[in-house]
Amino acid sequence: MREEEKKPTSTIRRILKQRWALSAIYIASAAIILAAAFLLQNSFDDSAKDGKEESAETGKNYGQPSVEVNSNLETIKMPVADADKSVIKKQFYDVNADEKAQEEALVFYNNRYEQNKGIDIAMEDGKSFDVKASLSGNVTKVQDDALLGNLVEVEHEDGVVTRYQSVKDIKVAVGDKVKQGQAIATAGKSQINEEAGVHVHFEIRKDNIALNPLDFVNKQASAIQSATEAEGSELNDSTDKEETPAVEGSETDKEETPAVEESETGTDETPAVDETDEGTDLESGTDEEGSVPGEDATEESDSLKDSLNQSN
Repeated sequence: MREEEKKPTSTIRRILKQRWALSAIYIASAAIILAAAFLLQNSFDDSAKDGKEESAETGKNYGQPSVEVNSNLETIKMPVADADKSVIKKQFYDVNADEKAQEEALVFYNNRYEQNKGIDIAMEDGKSFDVKASLSGNVTKVQDDALLGNLVEVEHEDGVVTRYQSVKDIKVAVGDKVKQGQAIATAGKSQINEEAGVHVHFEIRKDNIALNPLDFVNKQASAIQSATEAEGSELNDSTDKEETPAVEGSETDKEETPAVEESETGTDETPAVDETDEGTDLESGTDEEGSVPGEDATEESDSLKDSLNQSN
């Protein structure tokens, strides 16, 4: 048995003693390593193909118009190059301001007073200046108007629109995309506010509601959305509180039981019916009572006739 167990080990040693044994072992190990590397390379190629397919899918929209996704992150600027040298000729009409501020924010034209829906900006020296885009956006309206002094309207995200009136030498057209700070026109004059001289009438509107531009200058455009949402919630709360008297009024309407009581008292007018019934009873009673004396009188007359006949 021991001799048989020693035979395999002896054969391995014989093979290893051969000159070609080591080279064969090296070749076999190299083949194994190459096969493993080949398999790993194929797996990497598959992942690379998946990545190329994803990039091809994302590249399908190449060439389409780009959308401004970061305009809400822009800080709203004054529509002038140098705000420090500008002056406000007429303020925005604020319904919450005092009477003096409201009077100063009225525009008088053609014997009528109009509320100023924006701010009128001019330079200290009274000279003309370039009107800059306050925010990046798309030009949606360019209108010649002698009364307002021409108009340029730029649309932004979330229903926000900026308006530039009393301008001339307009440099943009409908459909153009403008960047913040880009010159879109030159300051001019308007018939509706001749007192302001050379100026630009600047408005910020949210869902076609005019807002005070000075409340949002140097703030992000997203502040307009948050401010309008806060005002909307306050209005809803106030309207809900004001609706409570109507509810109380409905309760008082429910308490109009006196009308019901009057109807009940009206139904209690049975005594009149009873009186009529009694009246009919009385009438019938008088008839019956009246008939009884009549019958007695006839009976008495008959008895007298009988007595006379007997006497004869």
